[in-house]
Amino acid sequence: MEDIPPEEAINQVELAMIRVALMHLSYSKTLIQELGDKKGKELILKSIIEYGKRIGKRSLEGYDDLPHYGVHKKYIYDEKEYIDTRDILSFISSADFDFSKLEIHGCILAKIFQENNEEDLGKLYCYIDASNSMTTNPKTKAIHTKCVLCGDEYCQIKSVETTEEERQAFENSDPEWKKVDPLLLD
Repeated sequence: MEDIPPEEAINQVELAMIRVALMHLSYSKTLIQELGDKKGKELILKSIIEYGKRIGKRSLEGYDDLPHYGVHKKYIYDEKEYIDTRDILSFISSADFDFSKLEIHGCILAKIFQENNEEDLGKLYCYIDASNSMTTNPKTKAIHTKCVLCGDEYCQIKSVETTEEERQAFENSDPEWKKVDPLLLD
C-alpha cells in the first residue's frame, strides 16, 4: 500500500467525525421526539457518560482516545500553532502539559452541530471530555472554559478536582452529573 498524503489522511478523519456528529444528532433527535425533551436529554447524557467510560477504559488499556489530527483544524499551545497533537507533546511531557495554554480551533463536530442549528444537542456531546477524564482519573475532570457551541471563538478545557457528589453522580449516571461542566448547562 502506498503512503497516504497527510492532507488525505486528515480529510478521511474529518469525514469520519462528520458521521459521528450526524449519528449523535440522529440518535439525540429520535430520543427527544420519542420521549420528550427532558427525558430524551437525560438519556442522551447517560449515553455520553457511558461513551466516555468506554473511551476512558480503552485509554487506560493503552489505546489512543482521539485521533492526533483531523478532529480539530488546529491547536494553539503556548502561542504556537499545531495540526497534530503529538507535535505539542514532543517538546513537553504530559505531566507538564497545561490545558489552560491550549486553544482548540475548528472542531469538526461543532461545525456540523452549528450547520444543523443543533448547538444545544451538540453541547451534550461535549460532556464526553468530562466523562472520559473522570474515567481515567475520578479525582479530576476536564471542563470547558470556552466552547464554540456556547458562542466562543475556540474551545478551551481545564482540569479541575471533582467533588464526592460529582463522582457519585458520575458512577450512577445521574442526570445531576450535568452540573460537572457549568459552561455547557442550558
